Amino acid sequence: MVKRLLLVLAALSGAAAPASAARIKDLGQFQGLRTNQLTGYGIVVGLAGTGDDSLEYATQAMKGVASRLGLQIPAGINPATKNAAAVIITAELPAFAKPGQTLDITVSALGKAKSLRGGTLLMSPMVGADGQIYAMAQGNLAVGGLGVSAADGSNVVINVPTAGRIPSGATVERAVDAGFATTPTINFNLAEADLTTVQRVAQAINARLGPGRAQAIDAETVAITAAPGAELRTALMASIENLDIDPADAAARVVVNARTGTVVINGAVRIAPAAVSHGKLTVKVDEKPQVSQPAPFSQGQTVVTPNSAIAVDEKHSPMFLTAGASLADIVKAVNAIGASPADLVAILEALKQAGAMKAELIVL
Repeated sequence: MVKRLLLVLAALSGAAAPASAARIKDLGQFQGLRTNQLTGYGIVVGLAGTGDDSLEYATQAMKGVASRLGLQIPAGINPATKNAAAVIITAELPAFAKPGQTLDITVSALGKAKSLRGGTLLMSPMVGADGQIYAMAQGNLAVGGLGVSAADGSNVVINVPTAGRIPSGATVERAVDAGFATTPTINFNLAEADLTTVQRVAQAINARLGPGRAQAIDAETVAITAAPGAELRTALMASIENLDIDPADAAARVVVNARTGTVVINGAVRIAPAAVSHGKLTVKVDEKPQVSQPAPFSQGQTVVTPNSAIAVDEKHSPMFLTAGASLADIVKAVNAIGASPADLVAILEALKQAGAMKAELIVL
């Protein structure tokens, strides 16, 4: 399967294909227009005996919930929260989210709860990195997992029953000021730094807005001068992000996953003249002990005699020459000697060390 995949890649990229046009919005994003992570702590109730039982922080949380509802639990009384569980709530707050909008949230058990199936999350605040409350969460959980335990200790678990989702389970209470309306410039950041691409982005913006409006300040950022005001800048960014440019060709790169044996080579990889030979040495040791039985009534003893057979098999692999080879040539040569994915990794690493492969080798 791996060889077939490599052959397909070779057929598709045997010749270096010209870069296709891409929208600016697909190459990165404007600075400040980002999502923000929210986190909260809450209590899920209504569980069928699969909660945290008498876990201390779940007990304290239940006492706090009860006190907010006007119920005072006497000191020293354990509410035995086996039908409740302490949970951590996570969500992402999109850019420009306004109060009243809803967010999807993920609820995960914090303690020893066996399952959150059938539970209801009580109203819980969700805070950002600055400690401010940005949303309130509450709702019924949708849990895709299932866990069942028997009296003898046996259990069956399907997927993950200790985590669930609540679609539209949080309501935004505070908006995040992106700050883009008053900054001196609007900055556009590429997802992947590239000197050629950032220059082409600046040129495309200047061709649309006029000379000198955009300037590439480094390999990743383009600064665009704009009049202050959210409405004007929103319209300006909308016109910029839909401009088409031709991104720079990707750098020669080989990505190797040593754990799975996956190797991906892009079409820009070239190999300088080099001779490659790769062989395998297999040593097989076979133990076949022989048993000698004494004759009947001879009062002898059974004797086991070791018998070992050692065989050495060295697979012959012919040497092949690479001279300015492309991706297609590399794949053909490696397949010709019957190399496995692990062998291909070894060959590519050796070519890199020998200076014959002018490409970045990334090992995951």
